[in-house]
Amino acid sequence: MTSVYVREQGAVVGRRGERLVVKKDGEVIEEFPMNQIDQVVVMGNVQLSTQIMTTLVQMNIDLVFLSSFGKYKFRPEGDGSKHVALRQRQLRAMNEGRLALPVAQAIVDAKIHNQRVVLQRQANRISQGRGQNRGATVWPRDRRLFDQSLAGMDKMRRAAQQATNLESLRGHEGSAARHYFAAIRSLLDRSWGFERREYHPPPDPFNALLSFSYSLLLKDVRAAIQIAGLDLYAGFFHVVERGRPSLALDLMEEWRPLIADALVLEMVNRGAVRPDEFVWTGRQQRPVELGEAGVQRVLAAYGSRLSTRLYHPLAGPGGQTTLQQAVILQARRMARLIAGKEAAYEPMRAK
Repeated sequence: MTSVYVREQGAVVGRRGERLVVKKDGEVIEEFPMNQIDQVVVMGNVQLSTQIMTTLVQMNIDLVFLSSFGKYKFRPEGDGSKHVALRQRQLRAMNEGRLALPVAQAIVDAKIHNQRVVLQRQANRISQGRGQNRGATVWPRDRRLFDQSLAGMDKMRRAAQQATNLESLRGHEGSAARHYFAAIRSLLDRSWGFERREYHPPPDPFNALLSFSYSLLLKDVRAAIQIAGLDLYAGFFHVVERGRPSLALDLMEEWRPLIADALVLEMVNRGAVRPDEFVWTGRQQRPVELGEAGVQRVLAAYGSRLSTRLYHPLAGPGGQTTLQQAVILQARRMARLIAGKEAAYEPMRAK
């Protein structure tokens, strides 16, 4: 997917012929061929002309609005979903509860598996001196804690497989997450100030970096669900509440380690982003922010990460596709399950 990020505050996005044009103070600062764009992401105080919004919707180009700090705000849709029967089945399945536990267990099992793989890869990279930089330790600062965390995650994964209800499953997933982030803490230099996963608001640079990467991932998972024709608010694992995109949060879980966490750890290990680049604002609602140059590097790295190729059984001849397309294929897998064309949901698992 070719994504265009418009981040210049006060800019105006419009159309000139077959090109998307970004202007500020009457001067063109960027332009792109419309036929090469799959997604336009508007961040912060950016205006769009009626003409370009109409064109983007008509051309099925995904339009996403984020805050200037990357938090998801909304996305406009066309005439709504044409997949009425599929959504009826989805709502019926959610109400009946027949799919909730097995789908949630599959997602949690894959998430914990993928988290353990990410940790082991990062530890091996650091111990071998590959990609090592100021952001990472020579080896986990507390090797015992690191190994205990891996063992604790595996224990929680087995417990999740035996869960008999969603409440206990969520408890096992939460415990695994605490082990996971404790292990990540042992992989980071103390200058990152990371103690645990916190996000309302992120209190330190590493948490802020995670939250930003998760916002980017969420926008793409939401787009995949829309493409698959599903209702993103009717999920199975996350509690259904007003305004919460439960299905998007469900489908994000298997991808968090493989896309967002792996990306953040790789950038930290390579020194592509450093703690001293963050700004301490003194504001309670947003105490730490990533600087302009850092945001640009994260966006570029995220786009590069999504273009990484891997095997997916639904990708057609050869099975090779990009991570971006694999996210869409997983949403379609969920749609096939809900439509009764699959017996179980098969999440993505790192090899």
